[in-house]
Amino acid sequence: MPPGRSVVLPGRGRTWVRTVGDGSTALVLLHGWTATAAVNWVHSFAPLAAAGHLVVGLDQRGHGRGIRPSPLRGFRLEDCADDVIALADALGLERVIPVGYSMGGPVAQLTWRRHPDRVAGLVLCATARNFRGSPELSPGRLALVGGVSGVAAALRAVPPGVRRRATRASVVWRKRALGMPDWILEEIARNDPATVLEGFRALQSFNSSDWIGEVDVPTAVVVPTGDHVVPPSRQRKLAGAIPGASVWPVAGDHDVCVTGPQVFPPVLVAACNSVVASVSVQGLR
Repeated sequence: MPPGRSVVLPGRGRTWVRTVGDGSTALVLLHGWTATAAVNWVHSFAPLAAAGHLVVGLDQRGHGRGIRPSPLRGFRLEDCADDVIALADALGLERVIPVGYSMGGPVAQLTWRRHPDRVAGLVLCATARNFRGSPELSPGRLALVGGVSGVAAALRAVPPGVRRRATRASVVWRKRALGMPDWILEEIARNDPATVLEGFRALQSFNSSDWIGEVDVPTAVVVPTGDHVVPPSRQRKLAGAIPGASVWPVAGDHDVCVTGPQVFPPVLVAACNSVVASVSVQGLR
């Protein structure tokens, strides 16, 4: 895994970025909810770089060492999408290919939606057009989202030091209960709990169904066939809604990016290669 460094995005804040490899178009890796770039893409950095790509992974808002949103603004997926382009500006990248996993999928979709001239292609993994079980939230889900919002607001009022200690206690519990490696726990311990809870609410509100069919760049959709978090059928519907999108099945559950170091990276590399090749062909026309 490449070393990380702090990067200031002018007017936005300070984030944490890992870069490796070289290539004409950068793959910007966008991790899932509660994860970090290191946790989500630990097995993917090196294979993608070895395939000839410039690989950029950043910690998203409130996750790891990512930007801390202001209490008044809170967590917004749109801000995460704008961060991608602000990072591209800071690194001198004209166009990028967002590679979004789970929550990173909506961020990638919104990056294209808000900055179409800066997005050369899309790779969407273990994600969907929306994260709701039905077109309308059930009363129980609405109550849950409302409860999460209340908890997030309450956490905002807690001093940062207290929040950090609470997160650390949660990490210790996870280590004992789940046997997670120390380095992953250290990464997760850097998450801001208030922002992470707001991220859950943002995911529940996201829906790209009305505009995802307008995507006009090469797109690949990587589908974990045993996904119990985002049903594979919904991932395939996402692919079916995007003109010309290719589907890349990979055996595994929603966390296959971490638990499947032998199976996930080869499929991801193939999917990214296909998008980069299509981008190159378009550039020659």
